[in-house]
Amino acid sequence: MTALFDIVYHIRASRDRLSATEQKVADAILEDIAFAASASIDQLATKASVSIATISRFAKSVGCEDIRDLKLKLAQASAVGTRFLAELPVLEESAFYAQICSEIESTLRANLARFVENDFRTAANLLNNARLIYIGGMGGASTMLSDEVQFRIARLGIAVTAYHDPVLLRMFAATLTEKDVLVLLSVTGVTPELLEVADIAREYGAKLIVLSAQNSPLAQKADIVIPLVTEETDFIYKPSASRYGMLLAIDILATELALARKTESKELLRRVKFALDEYRGGDNRLPLGD
Repeated sequence: MTALFDIVYHIRASRDRLSATEQKVADAILEDIAFAASASIDQLATKASVSIATISRFAKSVGCEDIRDLKLKLAQASAVGTRFLAELPVLEESAFYAQICSEIESTLRANLARFVENDFRTAANLLNNARLIYIGGMGGASTMLSDEVQFRIARLGIAVTAYHDPVLLRMFAATLTEKDVLVLLSVTGVTPELLEVADIAREYGAKLIVLSAQNSPLAQKADIVIPLVTEETDFIYKPSASRYGMLLAIDILATELALARKTESKELLRRVKFALDEYRGGDNRLPLGD
């Protein structure tokens, strides 16, 4: 794997120490990264009102080997999308509050429309009959929500553990058998470590439930896929709404599992409520351990 080199950062960080003509190149590039990545050297020189030799010097000044290397790194930077490079208008507070709520609602409805009841029931049946269950998730939302899966399942009296460390996941995936279930969470489904963990678990016969994008590499390895839909907008300043789709999937799966063992679930949830009320007091309608 090649080392990360963020050319946009390096140009911005280097600008004040560049020569006057090199600063013109920097400004021309930062004004339109996509153009700079696709333009010929002559076009870029014309836009910056400098010579080709100046662009060559500029490339080395910002840490590139040559002009070709500069163009390659600009193309990589441009690939992240203009929404992270352009100056986008920021909404007034009352407007973006409503927009955040609207995007959450839209994400929930988009995911619900793609869910298939039988997938959840089949997944719940696998969990209900498993010898043991491991949950794996890495990254922002997947780390947090893999713990959420553990909480939801554990209170039904089922042995379950969530792990986030890639080495631990590899270790414990290697201990699984055909009687066990591994649940992996990944909005994108492309995290290399999770793909490797999935392969290890499958090697030893474990069943694999995946919450991820429908056609992702991780989903392709699963016995059961709970498909997630992500529809990110240009408003980059707020957290991704995609995690709400994953949370909805978790809630549905946990409920299906509870209903699959309805009598046991009811008694165990009663015990949880009794233990909590005795400890904290409060209204009978307080959340059940949330």
